[in-house]
Amino acid sequence: MTPGRPPRHRLDGPAGAPVVVLGPSLGTSMDLWLPQLPALTRTWRVLRYDLPGHGNQPPPDGPFTVEDLADGITRLLDDLGVDRAAYAGVSLGGAVGTALALRAPDRVAALVLCCTSPRFGGPGPWRERAALVRREGVGPVADTAAGRWFTPSFTGADPYVAMLRATDPEGYAACCDALAEFDATERLAEISAPTLVIAGAQDMPTPPDGHARRLAAGIPDARLTIIDGAGHLANVEKPGPVTGAITEHLDRTRKETGP
Repeated sequence: MTPGRPPRHRLDGPAGAPVVVLGPSLGTSMDLWLPQLPALTRTWRVLRYDLPGHGNQPPPDGPFTVEDLADGITRLLDDLGVDRAAYAGVSLGGAVGTALALRAPDRVAALVLCCTSPRFGGPGPWRERAALVRREGVGPVADTAAGRWFTPSFTGADPYVAMLRATDPEGYAACCDALAEFDATERLAEISAPTLVIAGAQDMPTPPDGHARRLAAGIPDARLTIIDGAGHLANVEKPGPVTGAITEHLDRTRKETGP
């Protein structure tokens, strides 16, 4: 995979409907969004993609940045003949949406940032995780993923941990390196897309304080929804409230601004 190349993707929903792009999190595939697919495909053309080395995407052939991933989405929209699209992303997928809204504001009709951040902490821990995975594979991070991603009471973690176990180690490590360098904190005020920020109240990797609240405070007129009882993959753990918040935001902004 070359930085900026359009990712492998899948389209679902009615042809001719407005497009919403769904971005996955580090260690998961496009199937992270299966809980939202039935509701979204009723009125939207849903475009899902995989991160480098994740799902059906080949491993990268060199380093890349979050901005490179955003450029890949722009090229994918170009290839599909889509001028403007809504975008929703979880964690790293949300960071890609933030970068996309900054780099190609005319292409983003609406933005949903779920369990994500303008800066995922300092680079040191990400570099260490990348080195661990390059040395030992994804097993060590997969063994602890359920505890990072979900609350202790959640019983449906296995399919999502399996996505991580199937991820190419270099693809995972390169995404960690991209997260280490990502920092949009000082540019949030430049985002013009109507934005909804969703947080899991029990999200440990990106707790609402310092992450979701910072996004919502920095992006002009952004709305913030905190989902109680949800960890980092809130769209999986609490699909009803998250799906409802996303569809309400997308439908409302579509009526206000057009597709």
